[in-house]
Amino acid sequence: MTRVLFVCHGNICRSPMAEFVMKDMVEKAGLEQEICVASAATTTEEIGNPVYPPARRKLAEHGIGCAGKTARQMRCSDYEQYDLIIGMDRENLYDMRRICRGDPESKIHLLMDYTDRPGDVADPWYTRDFDATWRDVEEGCRMLLERLKQRRGGRKLPAAPVSAGCRS
Repeated sequence: MTRVLFVCHGNICRSPMAEFVMKDMVEKAGLEQEICVASAATTTEEIGNPVYPPARRKLAEHGIGCAGKTARQMRCSDYEQYDLIIGMDRENLYDMRRICRGDPESKIHLLMDYTDRPGDVADPWYTRDFDATWRDVEEGCRMLLERLKQRRGGRKLPAAPVSAGCRS
C-alpha cells in the first residue's frame, strides 16, 4: 500500500481538496486497495474545523464529497507512516521539513512538481479563486496518480509500517 499525505497551512482548503480529489481518482481507477490518501495542516489554527465552505462547494460541483473531514495537524510520526508527503506551496515544504526534522528519505514534495507547471498550488484563502485551485489540484493529483500507476509494475515506493493506518 502506498500512503500519501497532502499538507497545507490550515487543512481546510487546498490539502483537503487534494485529498478528496485524489481519493475520487483512486477509486475510479480501482486502486483503493493500493493507495491510501489523507491530509493535514502545518499549523494548529484550524484544528477540528471542517473543510472551508467554498472548497466544499467546489468539490461538490464535481460530485466529490468530503463529509466528516476536520482539520488535523501534521505530526513528526507522519513521516514514518506515509510514503509521500505532498505540500501545496514552498512555505508548506519549509514547515513540513521542520515538523519532520528533515527529509532524509526524500518523501516531501510539492504537488505541482508532478506537472509541467512546477510551483505552488493557488491559495484560495487569499485569492478567493477556487477555480484556479481546482485546476491546480486536479492536474497535480492526475499527474501524481499517473506516476504512482507507473511504479506499480516496477520500482515500488518504500513501504510504510504495517501498523500505520491511513487517516482521513
